[in-house]
Amino acid sequence: MENVTPLPRSDSGPTASRTEPQVSFTRLELDRILSLYGRMVAAGLWRDYALALGPKQASFSAFRRTAENPEIRIVKDPALRQRQGEWALYGEGGIVLKRGHELPGVLAVVERRLLKLVER
Repeated sequence: MENVTPLPRSDSGPTASRTEPQVSFTRLELDRILSLYGRMVAAGLWRDYALALGPKQASFSAFRRTAENPEIRIVKDPALRQRQGEWALYGEGGIVLKRGHELPGVLAVVERRLLKLVER
């Protein structure tokens, strides 16, 4: 029991270090998105979400039900930062609902829908 033999490192497994950078949401961005998600869940509109983080873009998808296509997708694509803006909001059919340089402006489309439901 005194001898400890180190295991050889595998560079192809899940613990392998990534050579390419990964796009992700900052803490403030994720807080803003999850705050909206929580309000939509409380209103009974959304029930599930998914995060996808990749080398080119990060995506947050919100679902009405688990087995459906996402109702909305919020995508962060830093490659478009100097052009159309790094943020995009996609609808159910994959159409772009809003693009912008800042997250609050893009999320305003969904937040307006939530306000209309409260006013009834």
